[in-house]
Amino acid sequence: MINFVQLFILLASFFYLSPAFAGQFKITKVYDGDTIKAETAETAIYIVLLGIDAPEISDRVGEEAQPFGKAAKEELTRLVLNKTVEVKGYGKAGYPDNHIVGVIYVKDKNINLELVRRGLAEVHKVDLPEGFVVEPYSEVENEARETKTGMWILGDKYMSPSQWRKLQMGQ
Repeated sequence: MINFVQLFILLASFFYLSPAFAGQFKITKVYDGDTIKAETAETAIYIVLLGIDAPEISDRVGEEAQPFGKAAKEELTRLVLNKTVEVKGYGKAGYPDNHIVGVIYVKDKNINLELVRRGLAEVHKVDLPEGFVVEPYSEVENEARETKTGMWILGDKYMSPSQWRKLQMGQ
């Protein structure tokens, strides 16, 4: 069992001593199309997938999800749940201490990028950390838009997740 001092040192090394970290974790929960819980024997972290913004789902009974929100969560679940993944972290997310922004890899496949490729997330280009290269994400998003893959089939009816949050959730 890890004690408090060991946990503090582990978290400090993730968040303060280096701008990025890498490690293997088992994904134990998928919250939506861009947020997951990852665990080791010693700790649990929550990861907001860097560089993407997936359509929103609803946590409230009777409240409608954004189109493709459930599909994004289901696909992320299929890709990572109960699997050991490599996490490349880029620092803390704007949440409690055990939340990070990161890129998830399953057998060298970039899952963040894969969700964009499948039309289940758009590229998030704001407040990107140093060292994160967004161009591949923009390229696959453009391809998905052109081929009307996933949510891009909505055409003019498509609404970005940030717009949806503002309108539906008051955020």
